[in-house]
Amino acid sequence: MKNLVVLSGAGISAESGIKTFREMGGLWDEYDVMEVASPEAWKRNPELVLRFYNERRKKLFEAEPNEGHIGIAKHEKYFNVQIITQNVDDLHERAGSSNVLHLHGELKKVQSTIDPNLIYTLDKWELNLGELCEKGSQLRPHIVWFGEAVPAINEAAKICEKADVFVVVGTSLNVYPAAGLLNYAPNNIPIFLIDPNDVSTNIKCTLIKEKASIGIQKLKNILVT
Repeated sequence: MKNLVVLSGAGISAESGIKTFREMGGLWDEYDVMEVASPEAWKRNPELVLRFYNERRKKLFEAEPNEGHIGIAKHEKYFNVQIITQNVDDLHERAGSSNVLHLHGELKKVQSTIDPNLIYTLDKWELNLGELCEKGSQLRPHIVWFGEAVPAINEAAKICEKADVFVVVGTSLNVYPAAGLLNYAPNNIPIFLIDPNDVSTNIKCTLIKEKASIGIQKLKNILVT
């Protein structure tokens, strides 16, 4: 089977009611990013940071995968599908996708503040001050904050190098280092960009100007004959 690599971003989850950060009316309008998504914010006001992610987690527990997520999962019948997502939700997994690499962490997971290798899955939407890891330190969201390294980026680059088909969906390609992953794709493979808006890129690709739920279906009509 050919390797189909999908790079997904916030736009695909927006159809499930998950707010995007950068669109008008998105999360950045309600919060200063550096006050809720940076190591400095955590040191300064951990209660605010926890509240911010609790709100997002609550919405995620209420959300369901949409046809975009489900459509990608269905491609596993025809391809070896590997998803690299900038999203911290678990909607790809809940839609049935088997191989999902989260670049920026996972909202339903938390980690130790003294040992980042101690990672736990939450079965509730709230994380509060005083909840500790097994080593006795406060738990924090398992999220890559601004100013922190992206541990999974090297693994993601290796996945991209083996792509036979590359699909970008729901991302404006403005967030680095994720946006640079396209540069690791082999030359001359088909690249598809699914987005309802005009996206500026110097990568030669086929634009499917649709929201994810419709664009993924159109992609299947192109790839599966």
